[in-house]
Amino acid sequence: MFRFAWWLIAALLTFATAASAETIGFSQVGAENEWRTAFSADMKAEAKARGINLLFDDAQGSLDRQFAAVGRFIAEHVDAIIIAPVVVTGWTPVLKEAQAAHIPVFIADRSVDADPSLFVARIGNDTNLEGRLAAAWLAQASRGRCAIVELRGTPGSAPAIGRRTGFAAVIAQFPAMRIIRSESGNFTEESGQRVMTDFIVSTDRLKGVCAVWSHNDTMLIGAIKAMKAAGLRPGKDILTISVDGVPDIYRAMLAGDANASVEVKSDIGKYTFDVVQGYLHGRRDYPKWVVIPTDLHTPQDAAQMLERRYGP
Repeated sequence: MFRFAWWLIAALLTFATAASAETIGFSQVGAENEWRTAFSADMKAEAKARGINLLFDDAQGSLDRQFAAVGRFIAEHVDAIIIAPVVVTGWTPVLKEAQAAHIPVFIADRSVDADPSLFVARIGNDTNLEGRLAAAWLAQASRGRCAIVELRGTPGSAPAIGRRTGFAAVIAQFPAMRIIRSESGNFTEESGQRVMTDFIVSTDRLKGVCAVWSHNDTMLIGAIKAMKAAGLRPGKDILTISVDGVPDIYRAMLAGDANASVEVKSDIGKYTFDVVQGYLHGRRDYPKWVVIPTDLHTPQDAAQMLERRYGP
């Protein structure tokens, strides 16, 4: 009888633990580059470590698919919803639907152009700061004199808007710094290579161009391939600056093909779930924007960063 009682208590505790585990829906932008897939992997690993039942959906870059995923999460009565939005606009009706269902929403990585009362908090980096850091580095490296070609991110996305705005604000202080070509590469390596090839042709092999500014590392990796295929020497004749801090950009630095990258942390699951679980457990004093720190890295610490973040 005594053994049976302990078995019953253990079974009830196991059931209670399973029943109390949060179910959280996470709608991810897609898997368009190495940084994004690392972010998704970290969210899944962190959720598993915390005993969270994570319902993951890859929007594959489609806003309609992302809206549909959030609609499913609402219909399934999840405890919370996390969204890494494809673009900033169009979210008000969906967020109102979640609010009406009393499901708290958290914006991760990117941002939305909606009434802040419709979501609990945004947990993410400062994209404007990333653009300003990149421009400040380039202003110093070029001594304030630089004709720049720009590889922009996905039109309408928060990183593309913030990074471009921040970069432009800094170079506006230097009369001899200007962007002479700018085109979207949609954050992918293939498009970065295509756009860079077009730039090479339209500028007579980058004649007079001082630097390539890319809204992410992945596009710059494609651009480096295009420049090397054209017999140019990226990182030497042409300065390069980008954003993310993926393994290949540190390898490119060590090879002398890249000059600097503003790191955006992909392992942000701990930041995100701290806020989500804190809110679900009763905490209500979170700011609307929980800022994740960022840093700029160069060839001087590329080997260290590569080993620290991704192993030997």
